Amino acid sequence: MCRWFSIFGILIGQFAYGVIIDRIAVRVGNAIIKDSDISRIVRVTEFLNDEVLNLGNGARREASKRLIDQAFIRQEIRVGDYPRASWEEADAQIDKLKKSRFKSSTAFQQALAHYGLVEPDLRFEFQWQLTVLRFIDLRFKPAVLVTDDEIAKYYQDHLAALRRSNPGKSSLEDLHDQIQDLITGERVNKEFFAWLDDQRKTTRVEFREESLR
Repeated sequence: MCRWFSIFGILIGQFAYGVIIDRIAVRVGNAIIKDSDISRIVRVTEFLNDEVLNLGNGARREASKRLIDQAFIRQEIRVGDYPRASWEEADAQIDKLKKSRFKSSTAFQQALAHYGLVEPDLRFEFQWQLTVLRFIDLRFKPAVLVTDDEIAKYYQDHLAALRRSNPGKSSLEDLHDQIQDLITGERVNKEFFAWLDDQRKTTRVEFREESLR
């Protein structure tokens, strides 16, 4: 996997008498994004990318943009009754992360603590990422049709690179399904981002914090 994205905080204000509130940072149509949502997504993203923790305005602004997009997707998933990934699938991703990056459970827990996270934060994030991937596949892939002529053209246009990456087995017949998947993926992504752009243009977004604009 490339950099861990989230198509999806824990900044909490405190009043006198120990009353803790979680302020609304952004309204997206009828949905809300809280300060805590923004902080959480910053912490989780930087943890997964192994970056220095940065809760400054720039990082929070980028996180708010991702959360706005997530709000559009959540609404579409609700309306279309698209299936959600299971918690067991999310746990499997956490197990892979532990094995690939950490020498022990203690090291994993220490890294989480450094970023101000607990394991359920990761569980929630992985469950959401898997749900989004499933949504994109079900929502946009059925409309994509790739012809044999397009596959043959792609093969000719990228022949040298395909032969380098597939030594000894690089005929058009060998690579037909691989090329079909590549073209399909590109078009699905194009359809998805076009849909997101349309949601951004047609949905009212109200920033409650000026620094997030």
